[in-house]
Amino acid sequence: MPARDERTGASAAAARIANQSSWVDQQLRIAMERGDFDDLPGYGKPIEGLGVEHDPDWWIKKLVEREQIAILPPALQLRKDDAELDARLDRINVESEVRREVEDFNARVRKAIYTPPTGPSGPPVITQRRDVEAEVVAWRERRTARVEAQHAAREAARAAEPPKRRWWRRS
Repeated sequence: MPARDERTGASAAAARIANQSSWVDQQLRIAMERGDFDDLPGYGKPIEGLGVEHDPDWWIKKLVEREQIAILPPALQLRKDDAELDARLDRINVESEVRREVEDFNARVRKAIYTPPTGPSGPPVITQRRDVEAEVVAWRERRTARVEAQHAAREAARAAEPPKRRWWRRS
């Protein structure tokens, strides 16, 4: 008797699979008729990642592109940070924070110098550490120049305005 149950179970499973695939097709047709798939992102565009050769990292590349994540080797990231450091310092208003930011940058440069490069031919670290005192002096000078420029612009705007006439004075 168990052999017959196994056969019956196998034929029932085959029938369920056949019915299931037709049921799935039917559900897809109904959803398409309702318009559930009309406004999906990428509608009418070719599926990306289906090139001639398979790239196993296609999903991470899409994530980096979509989220605009900057993934750089440490040496290149330091070069980028070095180029942006003055602008970042100019947004700071307190000298102690400027010192902390420059010291943090120097610590990252020091760490990158003593860490072996990534990959077989990773880019070398050419970024130099910055002198904290010199950066603070340069920050003060840039800040003073900005404040003076703002005052000059304000004075120029006042000079360009016609004098206000008082409503209680008779002319």
